[in-house]
Amino acid sequence: MGREGGYVVPVDPGMGTGGGLKKKGAGSRSWILMDSSGQETVLDVDKYAIMHRVQIHARDLRILDPLLSYPSAILGRDRAIVLNLEHIKAIITAEEVLLRDPLDDNVTPVVEELRRRLKSVNSNHENHEDGKELLAHNDVENGEEDESPFEFRALEVALEAICSYLAARTIELETAVYPALDMLTSKISSRNLDRVRKLKSQMTRLTARVQKVRDELEQLLDDDDDMADLYLSRKLAGASSPVSGSGAAGCFLASPTIGSKISRASRASVATVRGDEDDVEELEMLLEAYFMQIDSTLNKLATLREYIDNTEDYINIQLDNHRNQLIQLELFLSSGTVCMSIYSLIAGIFGMNIPYTWNDDHGYMFKWVVVFSGFLAALTFVLIISYARCKGLVG
Repeated sequence: MGREGGYVVPVDPGMGTGGGLKKKGAGSRSWILMDSSGQETVLDVDKYAIMHRVQIHARDLRILDPLLSYPSAILGRDRAIVLNLEHIKAIITAEEVLLRDPLDDNVTPVVEELRRRLKSVNSNHENHEDGKELLAHNDVENGEEDESPFEFRALEVALEAICSYLAARTIELETAVYPALDMLTSKISSRNLDRVRKLKSQMTRLTARVQKVRDELEQLLDDDDDMADLYLSRKLAGASSPVSGSGAAGCFLASPTIGSKISRASRASVATVRGDEDDVEELEMLLEAYFMQIDSTLNKLATLREYIDNTEDYINIQLDNHRNQLIQLELFLSSGTVCMSIYSLIAGIFGMNIPYTWNDDHGYMFKWVVVFSGFLAALTFVLIISYARCKGLVG
């Protein structure tokens, strides 16, 4: 089936990711489209086709470019949620989700989880289809709904995946850092120091990534308007209502998947539309759960950093102690050198060929000169060390 800017490949939902996705779709423009009914399609299209389908600006699509380094972000737009969480780059609408690079090893679990969640929801719909048709009118009047909007389910899968991914990286880092620090504590060597330095660099980068995801969730939780922008089903139901007019609903018909399911999305969000439009309790509870999870991961990294800092302080104390010992040794050697210099000075003076009257009795004067010189050198050494101990220079 032809499409502007690329081609579209249908995917069998029963097949795995490796078998269901064409190899040609693994390029930088590869997307997988999954709708609320469980249908999957691989899209190999350019950015203009994606912008036309989901009605977003080029600057929003730019943050999903894997060649550009953009921090994690969750952006709510009129008709879509732009999601950039590490390797998870997706566009979520009220009825479908487009996930970039589905063949990536880190993205494959997200695709599988989306497939499993959608299949589970669709099975429940099929099992209760007859009963729902009979009670559809009563459900609308009573505001009863047994499932969250599609965009929240897709957002939950992405948040769960990124939180689990960062938590796993943190656990891997912990298992490598603690033994390395213990080894460094027991033996300070260049090899152990270099190993800890590399692990600390990894921890710093991981902490920055976790901190960015946490800040993004915290920013959403602190602003009700930002959370309200993520209620795509509410907007879709409002656009398809008679009050909104047919013009607004026609904009959503630009996407064939969305256009074919406006009425079902209206029923899915009827409880939200019926209540306060500023009510964001459902999304707030969802974001708070993953905020606590990512905050726990950040606390683990903070504890790890504190352990590294404490180990560095301990290593510095050891090095300072060794340095002090070397200084004391240098003091002893310098004192001994000064004393030996006095002895050498006396020996040099008496070694000169200078005539003097008592030079005839060599043996008698030699013994006194040697004894006096040695005693003077030893006394000078004792005085220097005693002065150093009195001043606290040596232990």
